[in-house]
Amino acid sequence: MKTIYFAGGCFWGMEKLMSLVEGVADAQSGYANGHADHPDYRQVCGGGTGHRETVKVSYDESVIGLEDLVGLYFSAIDPTVKDRQAHDVGSQYQTGIYWESEEDGAEVRRLAEREKAKHEAFYVELAPLRVFWPAEDYHQDYLDKNPQGYCHLGPENFERARALKKRAP
Repeated sequence: MKTIYFAGGCFWGMEKLMSLVEGVADAQSGYANGHADHPDYRQVCGGGTGHRETVKVSYDESVIGLEDLVGLYFSAIDPTVKDRQAHDVGSQYQTGIYWESEEDGAEVRRLAEREKAKHEAFYVELAPLRVFWPAEDYHQDYLDKNPQGYCHLGPENFERARALKKRAP
């Protein structure tokens, strides 16, 4: 299993999106790359922790590749805005991709440069993972527990995730 971390606005939608991909073993909501230990949702929303709402994605690279997941991520976010996605505003909603290995970091940077070339502005953080704290239980699988819950991602995003297949090498 490999792991990559996506901050894409509210983590409820990003967690659901990634969980629908064949080859993703687990998608877990949490808080990444801030400076507070064991933050809770209230603290992160207060803006003083530096954490981003982030989804830890564990996947089988023989079934789905990093390039595929990063492509899906970019199809679901607006990389041209800072500290927000759709109606969600605040530093906790800053988009970002975080990695554990330098090999993954090099691939993420390469893919991000390709995406960046499509836009006049590009505000996606790209960095090694420093820290990840799982979110509270009520945030995990939130949209499965609350099917009518708020989500900035639409059905077309989820259909794209269900249909995603690994690119040929």
